[in-house]
Amino acid sequence: MFTKILSALMLTLLLAAPGFAEEPSKQAPQGAALVQPSASALQAPAAVPGQPAAAAPAAKAAAPTGGMPTKVKPNRAITISMFMTIIGITLCVVIWAARQTKSASDFYTAGGGITGLQNGWAIAGDYMSAASFLGMSGLISLYGIDGFMYAVGPMFSFIAILLVIAEPCRNAGKFTLGDILSFRTAPKPVRAVAAISTVTVSLFYLIAQMVGAGKLMQVLLDIPYRVSVIGVGILMVGYVVFGGMKATTWVQIIKAGLLMSGTVLLAFLVMAKAGMNPVGFFTDIVGNQLIQDHVRMNVLKDALPKAGFDYGQRFMEPGLFLKNPLDQVSLGIAWALGAAGLPHILMRFFTVPSAKEARKSIVIALFINSSFFFLINIIGFGAALYLSPQLISSVDKGGNMATLLLAQLLGGGAGSLGGDMFLAFICAVAFATILAVVSGLVLAASAAIAHDVYVNIVMDGKADQHTQVKVARITSLFVGLAAIVMGLAAEKENVVALVALAFAVAASGNFPAVMLSLFWKRFNTAGVISALLVGTISALGLVVISPVMTYPQKIADDAKKIVSTLEKKQQEGAVLAEKDLKLLDKSRTDYTKNNGQTSMVGLTAPIFPLKNPGIVSVPLGLIAAIIGTLLFRDRRAEDMFDEIEVRQITGLGISKASDH
Repeated sequence: MFTKILSALMLTLLLAAPGFAEEPSKQAPQGAALVQPSASALQAPAAVPGQPAAAAPAAKAAAPTGGMPTKVKPNRAITISMFMTIIGITLCVVIWAARQTKSASDFYTAGGGITGLQNGWAIAGDYMSAASFLGMSGLISLYGIDGFMYAVGPMFSFIAILLVIAEPCRNAGKFTLGDILSFRTAPKPVRAVAAISTVTVSLFYLIAQMVGAGKLMQVLLDIPYRVSVIGVGILMVGYVVFGGMKATTWVQIIKAGLLMSGTVLLAFLVMAKAGMNPVGFFTDIVGNQLIQDHVRMNVLKDALPKAGFDYGQRFMEPGLFLKNPLDQVSLGIAWALGAAGLPHILMRFFTVPSAKEARKSIVIALFINSSFFFLINIIGFGAALYLSPQLISSVDKGGNMATLLLAQLLGGGAGSLGGDMFLAFICAVAFATILAVVSGLVLAASAAIAHDVYVNIVMDGKADQHTQVKVARITSLFVGLAAIVMGLAAEKENVVALVALAFAVAASGNFPAVMLSLFWKRFNTAGVISALLVGTISALGLVVISPVMTYPQKIADDAKKIVSTLEKKQQEGAVLAEKDLKLLDKSRTDYTKNNGQTSMVGLTAPIFPLKNPGIVSVPLGLIAAIIGTLLFRDRRAEDMFDEIEVRQITGLGISKASDH
């Protein structure tokens, strides 16, 4: 039945694709069209005062070579073949896993029978998400070194996991975050709050993956964004509902291998195009006229060049995206501590048979992810140099298509066999990324609701195995539907920013609660609830009043400044260049469209100055945990600390791996 449902769904999508392709007017707003810059835009503009002499010749290198078309038209036969290959392989995995998923332990943790090597690749697969592959490279291509900060941050998070979290969580827990936190506290209130936190973090992460999925399917099969998100969401829910953790793990392993292969190849081609000369590569970036124009007009909003200011060098300095230095610190805190509080990462420690295998899996994941995020930087800077930020942002405002465009270019250009094959391969690999990460997130969120809320709160722990699995599958369905709805609403967002917010929420609430539960004897129910509520609410509250939200009035004010500057120049008798005329028209439109409008919470400007709340919300979560604990002392929690300490060190009392 499962195979028939999925086959019917994919057949419907494939048959629908040609019809959608015939409506270009509807496609354009969703980012499928690749807008070819005008001939003048690809020529080297007049030298800007104070710029290096090499700037003008370098501009030629920025023009896409290989005949970049006005719209992506991948070879349909090749693209669909690769897509169906991925679907076929993962379907086989799900069918195989479904036959072995019989108990709640099988569904949530694959019976604890995953090896450290397998789990390491699966954890790496969880991290190497659509946000990483598409969003980080896009941020680097548009904002330079600030995007690099997003790419290196996740590498440090594994240190906290390896040294502090992995082994104790493996030995002290069972299925979910709630299991760890409720061991020596009042179980019902703690599980309820832990479930809320888990679902919140998972949904933030899920939205990012759904946006990436929609964009990918748009390019892969020429299907509109909305249809793509709905189709991919239905497919992902089917994977979790039928396959559980075992299917999710193997899909993650397969996609991690494919993604590393594609990333290595793409980074190699970038450096080969640069003559394997990293110094020359970055010198060309600094001297590239299109990058300089992008930094001046689109990022710094300077209507006219500042004399003596090197806009190319500015691209290689921090502060274009994270303008406040404290944002760098705040982002680092969220990255370093957030991973240790991510529910779908914590669940992975329960899938291995021993603490030794848990440590091994983190070491393997650290090596794989470090390599991946290093290569993403090369890909992002390569996209800026060889495509131009203008072309990338014209295709997708958030830059999420930069990697795909670069793959087509380096494969030989649009219309060439190599370009079509490489684009199709990278799209298929990225689609496999969506399959795996969404599956893990849906599983984590559904486990929190089904295991913590239904089984342990509603049923007081008395539900049989069949009922537990049934409820988990039903919950997975509703979590998936929620992800689809939110993915549709977040179409224009950069996916990596959403993931960073998920890390901030996890670092602010989950991390202090887990750490203190494992290592502070006096920690109790009040402390857990205080940490989760204050950390989560403060992170979310600061986000909605921060610069990461869209403020139409700010857009209007910036546009008004540009209009005033350029109109004054015209009144003085100067003739504006073509690019300045386009900027003037765009600014007038932006002003008219946004003037007088407010953000989703009714603000005209951000109140909180930082894009990432970690520097404030993490201390608030920790302080709340300490104050709550000291105000409401619990002798039972203190008496049970010795037991959890023995368990986390020795693994005494944990369930063994299942034989299938």
